[in-house]
Parts: sequence; structure tokens; C-alpha cells
Amino acid sequence: MTIRPIIVIPDPRLKQRSEPIEAVTDEIRRLAEDMLETMYAAPGIGLAAVQIGVLKRLVVLDVSREGEEKRPMVFINPEIVWASEETSTYEEGCLSIPEYYEEVERPARVRVRYLDLDGKQQEIEADGLLATCLQHEIDHLDGVLFIDHLSKLKRDRVMRKFTKAARREVAG
Repeated sequence: MTIRPIIVIPDPRLKQRSEPIEAVTDEIRRLAEDMLETMYAAPGIGLAAVQIGVLKRLVVLDVSREGEEKRPMVFINPEIVWASEETSTYEEGCLSIPEYYEEVERPARVRVRYLDLDGKQQEIEADGLLATCLQHEIDHLDGVLFIDHLSKLKRDRVMRKFTKAARREVAG
């Protein structure tokens, strides 16, 4: 297993749509292992393949609390097949937008269809933090960041800050 570098805004790959995975192979399973290791090392509770520069529809999550046993989850080609009209608001952050947090309103419950590591189709119904995390990571697969759910003013402010930092890094 390998810890991979996480790309951050304004990297243009984060705005691209990820490609479906045709078959669950050993290569895809290794990618999922690397993603879990990268996510835990960051530390984070969710990671989409695009965040390590791989434009494939693959998401890993672990919403277990600190001190609890780890409960890694892998979602291949996840899609939201149902979302509640009821909403909830969580403070979200993102490993690709380090140290920036903002409240985002999303459907409170979702049902997600996906393939597991054996290539079998599964469905999960989620609420609370898991529902929010699934929506956040599936958004990544469609080139959508959590800041895209904020006002234009807040989004522009964040993008300016990270674009400046990226320019300083290149010049540095």
C-alpha cells in the first residue's frame, strides 16, 4: 500500500468528471487500498480517486469515530438513486481544500447503488454523517466541490486564496 499525494484546488483535475470503472480488477483493489491508506494518513473520513489524480469513479470512506474500530468502506461507480426531501446541514471540509470548513445543506438521507470490491452490485441507505460524506465524495466524481454549494462570494474568496498560494508555491 502506498500513501499518494492529494491534489488541492485550483488543480483543474478536481473539476473533471471521473470515468466509470469497467471491471473490478486487482489494480482497482490496490487503488482502493492506497486510497484508504492515504485517507487515514491525511487524516480524513472520505476520499475520491480524483483527489489523488485518478479520474475513476471510486470512493473510500470511514466515518467511525476516533477511538472506535476502523470501518473502511469502498464504493465503485457509486450513484445516488434516491435522496430525501428533508435536508440536514453539516460543517464540511475537504482534503483538497485544506483547513477550510463551511456549513453545507444537503439531503438528510440518500440511497446509493455501487459495486463492492468483488464487483457485486450493492445498495446502502444512509443518513447523518455517512449520507453527507457519500454525497460530498460522489460530487467529487462529477467535478463538484463542496464550495460549489456555497454562495459565489464565499466560493470566489476561497478560490482566490488557494490560487494565490499555488502561485507562491510555483514561484517559491
